[in-house]
Formats: sequence, C-alpha cells, structure tokens
Amino acid sequence: MFCYPRKEYGQPVKRYCQTLELKNDKALIEKYIKAHDRYHHWPEISEGIKAVGILEMEIYIYENKLFMIVETPEDFEWDKAFAQLATMPRQAEWEDYVSMFQQCEEGSTSNEKWHLMDRIFHLYE
Repeated sequence: MFCYPRKEYGQPVKRYCQTLELKNDKALIEKYIKAHDRYHHWPEISEGIKAVGILEMEIYIYENKLFMIVETPEDFEWDKAFAQLATMPRQAEWEDYVSMFQQCEEGSTSNEKWHLMDRIFHLYE
C-alpha cells in the first residue's frame, strides 16, 4: 500500500478531481507513464501549469483509468486558467502527443479530455 505526503501551502486551497481513460493497451500505458516520469516529462508543461496558478497536480493510475488531483488557491478561476494554459509554450504539442494514449478526440485540449468529478462522500463533521 502506498501513501503520499500532502503539501502544505500556508493558505486555504481548493481541490479539483478529474478522471480520464487511457487506451487499454499495456505498451501504450507504459509509454504514457514514462512520458510523465521525472526524467521524461516536458519541463515547459510543468512551468505552464505553475504559471496559471496551480499549486499541485498529481495523476494516479489504476489499469487504464487515471485520476488527477489539482490543488489551487481559493481565488483560482478554472476556466480562465485552462484557457490560458492552452496557449502556453508547447502545451498544444503536448496535448497532441499524449492524445495517442488517451481515449479522446484528436486535437482536444486538456480541459476537454479530463472530466471534473463530483464529490459524493467525505467524513462529515
């Protein structure tokens, strides 16, 4: 069982959760994972993510299903930020590249591929 530390930001944050499915092909999934590792990710993509105000972005995988957690400041405007992200250096190229692994339409932006999820449970106070 894996456990991952959570960052502290010294400010209140919002959390967004998203999902996306990869093509169910083991070789493609391995390439997708490799494209996101410390040694193969595109630094311009991480820089763009930070530049639009995202504090943390994590992607988890189970079989061909992805789950993303995005943490932002409370005043973060999702639509505005992702419209800006789509114009950042190499972002369109990245989206075109990773789309070969993803179950999505060709030419889709990140915001069109990933689906925001609704929280249905938490530990109620």
